Amino acid sequence: MSGFQPQSKMGRKGKAVCALLLATSVLALSRPAVLCAQETELRGEVSESTILDDQQYKIRQSSMAGTQGAQAAATANDNTPLPTYRPASPGALPDDGTGEAATTGGTFDPPAASCDPFPDNAAPPPRRRPSATQRAANAANAEDETADSQKRKGTATAPAATTDDTDTAAIDEQDTVNRRAVTVDSAERLKLDPGAERTEAIEGQNKKNEDDPFAATGIKLGSFVIRPTLEQGLTSSTNADSSSLGKPALLSETTLRFNAVSDWRENSATVEGYGIFRETLSGYDIHEAQGRVDGTLNIDLDNDLRAIAKLGYEAVPESASSPDAIVGAVGQPVRQTVNGSLAVEKDAGKMRFALTGAVEHDIFGDAKLSSGGSLSQKGRDSRLYTAILRTGYEISPAITPFTEIEIGRRAYDLRVDPNGFRRSSSRLGARAGVELDLREKLSGEFSVGWLREAIDDDRLPAISGATVNADLKWSPERGTTIGLTAQTTAENTTNAGESGSMLYSGSLTGERQIRANLTGNAALGLEWRDYTGSDDHDLTLSAEAGLTWWLNRYTGLTTRARTEKLTSNLVGRGYTANSIFVGLKLQR
Repeated sequence: MSGFQPQSKMGRKGKAVCALLLATSVLALSRPAVLCAQETELRGEVSESTILDDQQYKIRQSSMAGTQGAQAAATANDNTPLPTYRPASPGALPDDGTGEAATTGGTFDPPAASCDPFPDNAAPPPRRRPSATQRAANAANAEDETADSQKRKGTATAPAATTDDTDTAAIDEQDTVNRRAVTVDSAERLKLDPGAERTEAIEGQNKKNEDDPFAATGIKLGSFVIRPTLEQGLTSSTNADSSSLGKPALLSETTLRFNAVSDWRENSATVEGYGIFRETLSGYDIHEAQGRVDGTLNIDLDNDLRAIAKLGYEAVPESASSPDAIVGAVGQPVRQTVNGSLAVEKDAGKMRFALTGAVEHDIFGDAKLSSGGSLSQKGRDSRLYTAILRTGYEISPAITPFTEIEIGRRAYDLRVDPNGFRRSSSRLGARAGVELDLREKLSGEFSVGWLREAIDDDRLPAISGATVNADLKWSPERGTTIGLTAQTTAENTTNAGESGSMLYSGSLTGERQIRANLTGNAALGLEWRDYTGSDDHDLTLSAEAGLTWWLNRYTGLTTRARTEKLTSNLVGRGYTANSIFVGLKLQR
């Protein structure tokens, strides 16, 4: 019995030790519940602003701790007692003055010593990664809060605030930047539409040089652009009225011209006109006024069909050198002409067709006699009706040969004139020519043919002869234009026993832009009048040269000199006239 007693004591001691170890283990395992609770997600989502506030608080604490350590090392040998630490942030210490750090109520405040069994080895809790939209919003809020905190600190803590802001910005950039997230700043950095970008100032743009900087700009009136020109000056002439008995005179000459062009999208219209007024200042008495206006309307129809309508009016006194001039009259009769035409053009492949109908009405006024009376000219009033058929073939876009056939009828208002002749007549003509279109180099047309106008009265021979017509413009180089015009006209007369004449007229003109503001022009003219039924003829030669110097776009000085000479085998018709003009030219 005595041998088993020690063994029983050892068994009881072993059980007691086991019970003690078991109790200690249970107590130790129950305390880490706080750490396990921190690692779970039972607390819900943590706001980013709370995390940022906690991080900023830790950074400020570590920065101030480093500053205090440096101050402690510098004053290690100083026996003066250290001042009591006073944190910059209010509420860092409890109001009771114990010196213990007060909790801020944040999620990541350090736990109490009694609640954390492993304070030295505590691991930071894992953070849930917020979404891209949430991170962008948190970043914007963080920037606003950082700016507010910097304002609250003031200028007294500027160095420390600079260090804190730098560290805080670095941490914020590491924690919140997401390259795929869309922020307000990234949207502002997007490239704008080129059409919405800011453009340079108008003064900085490269302005294109004008071809003619002194050309008239025109006046906008409705759907038309009008370009008026006024020329006022003095003319000194050796033969004021261009007659065999003419005398020299100093004249005041005023010329008004205008051009109006429509800006319609498809069709077009143009109106042109001029007026010339001459008054004697000294010398031979002259009072003349003449003018003309023409209008053209182009209408594009369907199937390459075009319509062209023209209307014109002219009022001009009878020239003293005209075969029908009244000898001894103080004032020659005024001839008024009203004309109109309608043409229809059709393109069929390379073929070109055109049919034109025209009407012209001449009205003559009374002649003023030196005795104070007047002489009626109603016997010269007439109407001319014509129809022209034109056919062409386009060899190339630059060359189009054509032929024309003309038929017409001239009807006088008086079936029998005062001399007992029936002046009405029938017209027939044919022409062949070529139309050129080399753009600005050469354009226009040239034709030759035959024209015959048979008078109803058998006692009067028919007016007939070859015809030459031309209207060409050639530009050998920029700033130079050369023009050639030619025209054949059948002139009727009411002189007793006479049928009329064929008048051939032509002119060669040249214009050169010497400088941008200096323009020169020259012209040569020729007229040949062949009287029907006789060998009589007239030859008129003329030459003219002028200069225009533009002071600005609207004002210029102009001058021109002209000479004209008529020779005839008829007695009393020859004359010579020389004149020079100096004036001011205005345009708009």
